[in-house]
Amino acid sequence: MTSSNTQPASSRRPDLLVIGAGPAGAATAIRAARGGASVLVFDKAEYGRDKVCGDGLTPRAIGALNDLSIDITDAHHISGLRMIAGKKERELPWPTTARFPAHGAVWPRRRLDAALIDAANEAGADVRWGQEALPLLEGEKVVGVTAGGKEYRAPLTVVACGAQGQVAKMLGAERVKDEPFGLAIRTYAESPRHDDPYLEACLTLKDEDGTAIPGYGWMFPAGDGTVNIGVGALSTMKNFKKLNLNKLIESYRSLVEPSWQLGPNLERPRAWRLPMSAQKRHGPGWAAIGDAAGLINPMNGEGIDYGLESGMLIADLFLDNPATATAIYDKEVGVRFDSFLRTGRRFSFLIGHPFILRNGLRVAVGTSAVAKITLGVMGNLVDSETPGAAGRVLRVADKALETADPLLRRTRA
Repeated sequence: MTSSNTQPASSRRPDLLVIGAGPAGAATAIRAARGGASVLVFDKAEYGRDKVCGDGLTPRAIGALNDLSIDITDAHHISGLRMIAGKKERELPWPTTARFPAHGAVWPRRRLDAALIDAANEAGADVRWGQEALPLLEGEKVVGVTAGGKEYRAPLTVVACGAQGQVAKMLGAERVKDEPFGLAIRTYAESPRHDDPYLEACLTLKDEDGTAIPGYGWMFPAGDGTVNIGVGALSTMKNFKKLNLNKLIESYRSLVEPSWQLGPNLERPRAWRLPMSAQKRHGPGWAAIGDAAGLINPMNGEGIDYGLESGMLIADLFLDNPATATAIYDKEVGVRFDSFLRTGRRFSFLIGHPFILRNGLRVAVGTSAVAKITLGVMGNLVDSETPGAAGRVLRVADKALETADPLLRRTRA
């Protein structure tokens, strides 16, 4: 979409409204503003806010940041993933592929988000901090937003406000009730291993009573004297509603404290919810991206890369043709991600069964061949376009889990 209006993009009536200034919303704003669109972004927080997160960036996320020309020299370079299952430990470098770079990073969200939204500002987007925006509806069509007591109208509103809340309720875009979701909690601690080149993931996570948890514990070295330590769990486990995340992270911390020589927690552990589905991700006048669209890998809880990619996608489609952008966006996201994410959701019901969980995850790192597939899954390197063993295995798994899915759901923990 090339505008013939000679006014600066930020001074015109907006072409595009974005609710949320996190990675997904910023990616939309950067791409659209660079393409000549007038973009207005709203976030209810203030500039520099810290978004609770694991801070890990997969090679896929690094590829998206490269596409956006974001300087990542401030981030700590990560060469691969160290996977632990019981007494088995395997350290694998990120694979070299034609699509993604062979490295990831750890970049605390305060710095990552600032770098992205600063790039959006430099591109000409107008960012309004401390203003909560809600969709402005005329019938079922979103015609803009209300924020700070004012109405703003535009042809497209992009919902990028993270885990689904009031905006999702207004649009009917909440998570699918019977599908799994996740909870995670993290804190920071000083460690002499803060510059370790590997992410570490303990796949056989247990609570303080020794109960196996479908999820994992992580140690993500930030390269700044600290490590991000956290745990995540899926809703498919027995007694999930009784799970105490604070006790779970303390149990995991006691496990890794000696090897990482951890200092005291630098802040109170903070938790967040991980939606892994959405009833709708587009409608007349709007599209949801990133976490707001449920684009989170159920097998690792990662969503920054999907947020960046979906943000760029909706911006590109809008610039090409505003009238067809949302429908094509929904179709394209479905082709890229739906099969893999559906497999992940079905897998989460599988490992919700304690016997399968206890034995299956040891297999995941038991041999080099299987571990490489696990690496691809944990690194978000698998989707509809993935060639080779990982892609084939996931396609076969999707078919097998499709057959088993009704039984898994009926016998869910």
